[in-house]
Amino acid sequence: MQLTPNYFNDRVCLNVLANSIDNASAIYEAAQTYVVVGVLSKNYPDNQQAIADMKKYALAIDNAISVGLGAGDPNQSTMVSEISAVLQPQHVNQVFTGVATSRALLGQKETVINGLVSPTGKVGLVNIATGPLSSKSPAAIVPVETAIALLKDMGGSSIKYFPMGGLKHIDEYEYVAKCCAEHDFYLEPTGGIDLDNYEAILKIALNAGVKKVIPHIYTSIIDKVTGATRTEDVKQLLAITQKLAG
Repeated sequence: MQLTPNYFNDRVCLNVLANSIDNASAIYEAAQTYVVVGVLSKNYPDNQQAIADMKKYALAIDNAISVGLGAGDPNQSTMVSEISAVLQPQHVNQVFTGVATSRALLGQKETVINGLVSPTGKVGLVNIATGPLSSKSPAAIVPVETAIALLKDMGGSSIKYFPMGGLKHIDEYEYVAKCCAEHDFYLEPTGGIDLDNYEAILKIALNAGVKKVIPHIYTSIIDKVTGATRTEDVKQLLAITQKLAG
């Protein structure tokens, strides 16, 4: 069982949501395996049901699953850690304060674990107070470099930069990308990414020299009627990725 995501040209792996195992399989094929498919813990009433269902997803797509919180909900942090310990997925989404718990429970270093940090409106600074209690407290604003060091201390693999609002925080994002490149850390841009701005967002990370990029493209490519991610859109995202990272 492969524990690490499959990156196109060893640089980029898409992260998109699926609403069914059939949708996940279609996404995996459309992305030519360069994808981790998000399944949200928030959609399940308890760990047992989440694990049982996510195991079926993992079997269908060679374990390329991303265990999600659900709109970055900090209250899902413990559940994500607990189910990931059993599932051993390729990718885990975590709030900043949940990273160490996830890594310890996984018991291995291969699975990618991100830590959620948020824009502050100031270049060079991020908010790391994204946990269940800390998110309700005054912001904990630290230099990007310090956030990366803290995430490394906890066994994290990458910064999940959320919510980006597409290109709203472009200057801040460029600095985050530069720091990730300089400190050998992965980057996961998230929030408001669509087919129109994806190329610009990915280009910034690649041009900065980020080793591995896992862009999250969620609601913008989901069919509003069926709730399924559109495979044609996944193919477009892959084509853009191949153009930039080829």
